Amino acid sequence: TMSRDSNYDHHISIFSPQGRLYQMEYAFKAASSASGLTGISLRGKNSCVVVNKKKVPDRLMDPQSISHIFNISPQIGCLATGMIADCKAQIQRMRYEAADYQFKYGYSIPVHVLAKRIADIAQVNTQSASMRPLATVCILVGVDDERGPQVFKVDCAGHYLPFYGTASGAKEQEAMNYLEKKVEEMKEYDTDQTVRTAIMCLGSVLGSDFRGSEIEVAMVEGTNGKFRLLSEEEIDAHLSFIADSDA
Repeated sequence: TMSRDSNYDHHISIFSPQGRLYQMEYAFKAASSASGLTGISLRGKNSCVVVNKKKVPDRLMDPQSISHIFNISPQIGCLATGMIADCKAQIQRMRYEAADYQFKYGYSIPVHVLAKRIADIAQVNTQSASMRPLATVCILVGVDDERGPQVFKVDCAGHYLPFYGTASGAKEQEAMNYLEKKVEEMKEYDTDQTVRTAIMCLGSVLGSDFRGSEIEVAMVEGTNGKFRLLSEEEIDAHLSFIADSDA
């Protein structure tokens, strides 16, 4: 079928006779495989957590400068997988939208509003030939004062959906299968359980043990909590707890 459809993948805004937008499918492929990373996020009873493998491409680089986890506002965090330059462009826009909302309305932007706004912007990129969709999948997390913990996944086509737990990147499906088995318990997890489940999920799909310096973990707890990265010592403490409970 590819040879027949091969004329339909040069242009972003042209449908193939089968009703597919090939450039969008390629963008999804780029977003999931470009960084080679797998990101995981889940929400517990009063907190949200994101976990990601940390890959430093060059030993001469400062490892602290390499991260796929970002603050959008003090309370909202984002885990972005895909091409890092595209991720950063998306993050920049999100920060602008969050600050603009705060300025206009006098209170910080709810996670679902930000997710919808960014998805709407991403969707416009699928319509015009002058724009390229950003090869990113963003997972937004925050604890809303009305809706509680929120996890939203926004992709390059402009879908935005709420999740109890989700994943993005290279091993997305394996991670989702792992989380699916725990979906009922997850809703009652306290913060530590939420963090540990996310770390265990990443360990399970990567099939390897890692040190605290090899993963990034960030969380936000409670409606007044700030979204923050965990230090290496905190991650190591969780890892040794997991190792002890497995033993």
